Amino acid sequence: MAANPQAAAGELSDAQLDLTFAALADSTRRAILARLATGEATVNELAAPFTISLQAVSKHLKVLERAGLITRGKDAQWRPCRLEAAQLDTASAWIDENRKVWEGRLDQLGRVIDDLKRQG
Repeated sequence: MAANPQAAAGELSDAQLDLTFAALADSTRRAILARLATGEATVNELAAPFTISLQAVSKHLKVLERAGLITRGKDAQWRPCRLEAAQLDTASAWIDENRKVWEGRLDQLGRVIDDLKRQG
């Protein structure tokens, strides 16, 4: 554990972002999230459009749950899944911040290339 509490929080944030992006890397999980964006659903409802087993869908749901992208209800029989948009907002904010950095670097590179063209 880091001695600096802010560093520890940053490490936690990095670990959470790693989980989020790993979860989003799979097309099945992205499709599940898209479905949940329309409202809560049971595992059976989420599994319906896929040609994979119910067990495989459950594994995808566990990955999404660990990443904080979904929650499951407490009703033992139904356990509906719900989208948790806050973690998506965090990932989106990280992407936006890094996009600004890279756009600035690309703009700077463009100016250097223009200068080199004028000199050559």
